[in-house]
Amino acid sequence: MLMVVAAAAPLTVVGGLVPMGILAGNGVGLPVMFLVAAGILLLFAVGLMALSRHVPGTGTFSSYIATGLGARTGAAAAGLAMVCYSAVQLAVFSYLGATLSSSFTALGAPDIHWTLYTLVSITVVGFLGYRRIELSSKVLVVVLLAEIGIIVLLGLVVVFTGGSDGINLTPFSLENILSGSPALGLMFALAGFIGFESTVVYRSEAANPDKTIRRATYGSAIFVGVFYAFAAWTLIMAAGPSNIVAETEKNPAGLLAELTDRYLGEVGAVTVALLFLGSMFAAVLSLHNVISRYQYSLARHGMAPAVLGKVHARHGSPSVSALVQVATAATLVLVVNALGVTAEQLFSWGAAIGSIAIALLMAVTCLSVIVYFHRNRDNTTAWQRLIAPLLGASGLIIGSLLIVTNYPLLVGETQPDGTPVWGVVSIGLLIIVLAAPVIGWLLSFTRPLPKERSIMP
Repeated sequence: MLMVVAAAAPLTVVGGLVPMGILAGNGVGLPVMFLVAAGILLLFAVGLMALSRHVPGTGTFSSYIATGLGARTGAAAAGLAMVCYSAVQLAVFSYLGATLSSSFTALGAPDIHWTLYTLVSITVVGFLGYRRIELSSKVLVVVLLAEIGIIVLLGLVVVFTGGSDGINLTPFSLENILSGSPALGLMFALAGFIGFESTVVYRSEAANPDKTIRRATYGSAIFVGVFYAFAAWTLIMAAGPSNIVAETEKNPAGLLAELTDRYLGEVGAVTVALLFLGSMFAAVLSLHNVISRYQYSLARHGMAPAVLGKVHARHGSPSVSALVQVATAATLVLVVNALGVTAEQLFSWGAAIGSIAIALLMAVTCLSVIVYFHRNRDNTTAWQRLIAPLLGASGLIIGSLLIVTNYPLLVGETQPDGTPVWGVVSIGLLIIVLAAPVIGWLLSFTRPLPKERSIMP
């Protein structure tokens, strides 16, 4: 559960995604969109948990999709998932390096390019990811509790001081929920849950996976949804429902820091700045663990070099896969730097790829659940095998359409008045998203297909 929440990067979402959702989405009514997104993902989780009993070992999207829709479809999903997680990790790694560079320069240190800080961050993440999973968890515990703690503290101070316009539940009124563009608000809310589904990749490392993974999955969706809704409500109360949009327009990226400074003083503002760095580090550590286990799973399925499927004798981690993942991340950073892409551009591009890819993967997983249990009823209820997956797929498909429709907005291709414009970047990133599953599907022809529908060995 800690890995999932860390991948969602709570403070990064509160400081970056929430202001964007307020401006482009349904404004004051944004908190409700996080609860709606959590509800959609809980519906998705019902089918995922029912199918998990039939997908032994390290479950990945490719495994779950192949179980119901066949090995080649699973291979296509594997290609999309690897591109999705790698893009998001590269985005956060680069932004972390850029933030570290600007922070140290502001403190009087030599002006060093962001790529060097990023490579140092990759090295630290690689060290933690190489070792037993519990070490990463301990690091994440400290960072996450601090992230959550500062937002809760801000919320308590806002409540006790009465906020700007008094404490109220205005954001939860139907009038505000339907104001502006609720569709865009839902799009930004769904983007804040990237990594939610990654509990299943730790299945082979859990002592009691049937119980542990189920609790972690449901718990993550509920906690993240409630936390984001509370954090968004806190920012709105801090600025005032009548002022929040105007204040956000002035400085979207600095809204959280400005409100923290107003209510918690300079110490609070500095703390948020430091924890913002911690949030990004926790996210890349979590994503590293997910990607390395994805590679490990693909190797065990015969769809990647066998050496990636080796497990460390003492740490019990996919150590070779972890080292390869570190080398891949470092290579990608050096390549994009050579191409002249900035850290800010990488951040928005990676988030855009990740948001549409993860929504599509979860929607297809829901369809896989329905198809599998249509053939194998097992001991499931109609709610588990059909109703919940169907509702979840519907919500995720709608979310996917919303993301695609507003893709230029996610990557920053807009006219001076904010109107989205389809350009080279928007089209290019969507081509990458479409090409990834095609490449995965083509690679499936390089190995014999298993007799069963699952790609599990």
